[in-house]
Amino acid sequence: MEFAELIKTPRVDNVVLHRPFYPAVEGTLCLTGHHLILSSRQDNTEELWLLHSNIDSIEKRFVGSLGTIIIKCKDLRIIQLDIPGMEECLNIASSIEALSTLDSITLMYPFFYRPMFEVVEDGWHTFLPEREFELFSSVTNEWRLSYVNKDFTVCPSYPPIVTVPSCIDDEALRKVATFRHGGRFPVLSYYHKKNGMVMIRSSQPLTGTNGRRCKEDEKLINATLRAGKRGYVIDTRSLNVAQQARAKGGGFEQEAHYPQWRRIHKSIERYHILQESLIKLVEACNDQSHNMDRWLSKLEASNWLTHIKEILTTACLAAQCIDREGASVLIHGTEGTDSTLQVTSLAQIILEPRCRTIRGFEALIEREWLQAGHPFQQRCAQSAYSNSKQKWEAPVFFLFLDCVWQILRQFPCSFEFNEHFLILLFEHSYASQFGTFLGNNESERCKLKLQQKTMSLWSWVNRPSELSKFINPLFEANSLVIWPSVAPQSLQLWEGVFLRWNRSSKYLDEAYEEMTNIIEYNKELQAKVNTLRRQLAELETEDGMQESP
Repeated sequence: MEFAELIKTPRVDNVVLHRPFYPAVEGTLCLTGHHLILSSRQDNTEELWLLHSNIDSIEKRFVGSLGTIIIKCKDLRIIQLDIPGMEECLNIASSIEALSTLDSITLMYPFFYRPMFEVVEDGWHTFLPEREFELFSSVTNEWRLSYVNKDFTVCPSYPPIVTVPSCIDDEALRKVATFRHGGRFPVLSYYHKKNGMVMIRSSQPLTGTNGRRCKEDEKLINATLRAGKRGYVIDTRSLNVAQQARAKGGGFEQEAHYPQWRRIHKSIERYHILQESLIKLVEACNDQSHNMDRWLSKLEASNWLTHIKEILTTACLAAQCIDREGASVLIHGTEGTDSTLQVTSLAQIILEPRCRTIRGFEALIEREWLQAGHPFQQRCAQSAYSNSKQKWEAPVFFLFLDCVWQILRQFPCSFEFNEHFLILLFEHSYASQFGTFLGNNESERCKLKLQQKTMSLWSWVNRPSELSKFINPLFEANSLVIWPSVAPQSLQLWEGVFLRWNRSSKYLDEAYEEMTNIIEYNKELQAKVNTLRRQLAELETEDGMQESP
């Protein structure tokens, strides 16, 4: 298909652009296969380049022959275009609608994007499973890399390489896969070096109403326990939902067959409930007419902060079992691709200092989200403004990033990255020139040949010139476990995302810059103090030598 077929009117003059925090600009609107561009002949006016894939929905209005298109973006921005001429306005609107809802992934911008920067490091090969495995394999021989899924036939949503107990062979893994929803057999998520406890993740067991069991599954899970130790199964569904799943062939681990494991149910919402929550919250944030009571009731009705609390509470529980109880943990819900990954990745941020560095956090996203099979293509197809009926959309990854922001806010010195890094990841998960978040799993990315045909987000982010924007000036490496408060009073609205298009961040930005300058100046003074101390010590040594006979 040619993009030209979808573009009815490629260019319109005298279009007026209205957008947050900028004066209205008149210019020429151009449509390309992937961008909406408005350029003005006025000096010092920033051009607008908007990816069609960033457009969530559009609305049309007409007053006489003047048409207005309101564009609502997946990054929560709202832009208005005033277009002279009804026909031009209708043509532009229908072209935008067609170009922003392309079905084929291979027609998306990452396949056409050519970087203007020198690629110093190929992000596709930065976080390989073998390299991650090396980080703890020197301290234990209880785990091994398995290539049982190298052709994606055992589990279509798992990567080709997974970490499993050394005593379990590949044949047993194949049998366990038939007993787990979608073939997602238990694999290692995290090894806690401090005490050798582990966190493993999977999907639900297919026990059904007959109480079906699988000896290999029981053996695999018990192989993760140390002698005389108990483990915890944290099921991210309520007991009621888990019991209902049995009627559909799913279920949970029966105590009789897993006697060394204690099961805990922690209800985390999923799918359309989360999507509706996001829609309600964004609607409340965009309505400037609220009085205090109405704003607070709308914020409460969205339930967004309740979802944050549920997820963080479960992650803290998993971390507590591992670090304080000295017990290993198995985490799963139904499919093991959504709430499971929220919990495993947040528990690692709590437990593992490396995950609070930029590189470590990137590795965590690669390992626990991308390689672990979170279906980004489905979940991030629509954002908060979509009019179309939801299918698989849900802000699962967005909620995870909000949870990370909540912890970052409580421990501002323990993270190497700042809030801007989290916002960047939110934006790129919904619309990007990079191929990192395309596809629903490694199998799909392999078929799409993303490594050969697109650029990795990490190739761009990890260049020193870009990386400097995301460094937290307050960072001081903290080797401890950090325990965030999940009390309702401790959780706040993430203003940097939800209010950034509603009110200017000018004064906050200025304050942040001033703080950065003070910290840099303090470092310079500290360096001078150290130099003077050295010089003083040298002088005292010389004096001592002169005085001695």
